[in-house]
Amino acid sequence: MQTLYLFIVIVLVLLAISDLIVGVSNDAVNFLNSSIGAKAAPFRTIILVAALGVLVGATFSSGMMEVARKGIFHPEHFYFSEIMLLFLAVMLTDVIMLDFFNTYGLPTSTTVSIVFELLGAAVAISIIKIVRNPDAPQDLGTYINSGKALAIISGILVSIVIAFLVGAIIQYLVRLVFTFNYERTFKYFGALWGGFAFTAITYFILIKGAKGSSVITPETLAWIKNNTMLIMGVSFVGWTVILQIVLSFFKVDILKFIVLVGTFGLAMAFAGNDLVNFIGVPLAGVESYEQFAASGAANPNGFLMTALAGPVKTPTLYLLLAGLIMVLTMAFSKKARTVTATTIDLSRQEEGQERFESSILARAIVRQTVGFSKVIKYVVPENVRVAINKRFDRTEYNKLKKEKGVAFDMVRASVNLVVASILIALGTSLKLPLSTTYVTFMVAMGTSLADRAWGRESAVYRVTGVIVVITGWFMTALIAFTISFIVAYIIFYGKIYGILALIALDSYLIIKNRLVHSKREEEKHKKEELINSAEEVKGSDVFNKCKSETLSILKETSDLYYMTIVYFGKENRKKLKEIQKKIANLNKKVKELKDNVYFTIRNLEENSIETGHYYVQALDYLREATHSLTYVHTPVFKHIDNNHPLLPPDEMEELQKLNEKISSLFTLIIEAIQQDDFEHIGDILDFQQTVLDTIKSLQKKHVKLIKKHTGIKTRPSILLFNILSESKNLVLFLVNILKAQRDFVIYQKNNQANSKEDKLNNVSRH
Repeated sequence: MQTLYLFIVIVLVLLAISDLIVGVSNDAVNFLNSSIGAKAAPFRTIILVAALGVLVGATFSSGMMEVARKGIFHPEHFYFSEIMLLFLAVMLTDVIMLDFFNTYGLPTSTTVSIVFELLGAAVAISIIKIVRNPDAPQDLGTYINSGKALAIISGILVSIVIAFLVGAIIQYLVRLVFTFNYERTFKYFGALWGGFAFTAITYFILIKGAKGSSVITPETLAWIKNNTMLIMGVSFVGWTVILQIVLSFFKVDILKFIVLVGTFGLAMAFAGNDLVNFIGVPLAGVESYEQFAASGAANPNGFLMTALAGPVKTPTLYLLLAGLIMVLTMAFSKKARTVTATTIDLSRQEEGQERFESSILARAIVRQTVGFSKVIKYVVPENVRVAINKRFDRTEYNKLKKEKGVAFDMVRASVNLVVASILIALGTSLKLPLSTTYVTFMVAMGTSLADRAWGRESAVYRVTGVIVVITGWFMTALIAFTISFIVAYIIFYGKIYGILALIALDSYLIIKNRLVHSKREEEKHKKEELINSAEEVKGSDVFNKCKSETLSILKETSDLYYMTIVYFGKENRKKLKEIQKKIANLNKKVKELKDNVYFTIRNLEENSIETGHYYVQALDYLREATHSLTYVHTPVFKHIDNNHPLLPPDEMEELQKLNEKISSLFTLIIEAIQQDDFEHIGDILDFQQTVLDTIKSLQKKHVKLIKKHTGIKTRPSILLFNILSESKNLVLFLVNILKAQRDFVIYQKNNQANSKEDKLNNVSRH
């Protein structure tokens, strides 16, 4: 029996390492987004600074470990066998949950997940105890520390509102002082802002965080507590004077220094507050096993875990090892960068490709906000509005901005870091495991709003993104509780078989998520290469790209249309379902090409502007052709899915003949485009007319059958008319694509000839 629990301990340790990796991949956004978004330093430098903060902060988290042991449930009412299964259920759930959120780039709360996983598993084990043992206390409140759990949940929810409001207010005031052209005003007030920032970080990280440190002695802690005001005063004056000297005599950009120190402070606060989320449960499991082994008790079902209710002092070595794993994860995890990108995209100053689509709620919020802003115009005097607008004017800043890819400036980055550091460190000092993700994300959103980063062009998409992330947070709580509850039941009744099955399932899901993430990142990288490219694009490159895309899309459209009609005749629902997914992917591909056309044209060389017109025209026709394909397939699949009757055999046969003709038309057009051979376009147009005549003939024939009351059913008739109508549109768009490509080829040849002539003229002049 003891071998089983030793195995569980080993699994808990391995899960602790996995949880550190997936947890930091999610939470790295909390302290990296500001410095990376503002490009305060090279990526390696930012990681090094954050790593130092994490290692120092790890030693400050010892006092937080009690949350995992006695913050959510009363361990003295659980036996050793029960507590070990509870901890294992929590860790198996936590690893896969966080990995799932990381895969899709959604920052979630590791604090909320661990709290609700502990709650779910504890409730499950408690219910099992109550049901199986009538002599045990029958009140669930005996086992669950509901007061502490509610305090934690309340603290997390309140922190969301406070973080957003404080971030917005501080950013608004700071921007009024410094403006976007902060170089002018920063030489007068920059040192004061830096002094305040460093003092705030010193007070809330060092003084408040010192209470949980495993390396600071009680005497040193008492001295710090008794000299708080002195330390604050000296810190403010000292930092202000030092920064003013550096600013005046060395002309150093101290904002970068503030951002990097803020990154250090926030990383330190993160490690101090969130390390419990990753290793608190496994360490409690290890200690439980040690207590049981030392007691000499033979029955794990009779040994109560009263020892876990005592004071906590985690060995510094464990904390440092955990910190080291976190540092390595930050440096090498691709998923950490994916999650970071989500927050940066939602808070960036400039417009561009948005990660989220608009939603009804977001549109309503933006509409109401726009209406409210119109009311404000009538309340606030015009001269005041003009003065404020000047402080937020970005015209000159945009002209002077040298580095590409900067999401926001150093001023906003410093506010993000300082405000978030203060709030998180304050929560840590009060022993509240508030969510660092919630705080840093909502601070970033508040500063974005105050900084007017959400303009009319991007507001609905940004607000939708915020709603999606916040909804994910609430889903985190619900999912964490539910899955942990179920997993605890499976482990309790399945014993070793249940444990092995769940470990195998976790491993499978992690591997699958990794493959999904790699695929998504590859697609994203290709899109970003086009959007962020600053290189001039030649007209010939756009022509070749257009030709390649056109051929690829036409071939796929041809195959999907042909197979739709074939499998309709065979009533093969499974194949039609597969085709439906392929058509959806094709539409997505063409839509992305159209959405990115702006960036292609933007980078076109000056003498190839006309190329942009032909490229846009070709994409328009391709988009319409894929729409027609969708409008053919969707009702066909719905018809078969609902088990409606087919067309009469003779009409089905004629529809298949039409399918062959349309396939032949596709082939002729594809060959002409592939070979740039448009001499026989007249023959293709004649064949197109033959196809159109066939469609018209089928329509007339079916109308006559309906009029004769020959037993033709309603739904097959509606479907046939729909297929013929959309097939006609598809045929028309195919020839439009052919003509557009022909015109593009003619223009390209003329343009090349003119370029050669210009070169010859230049040579003759010289």
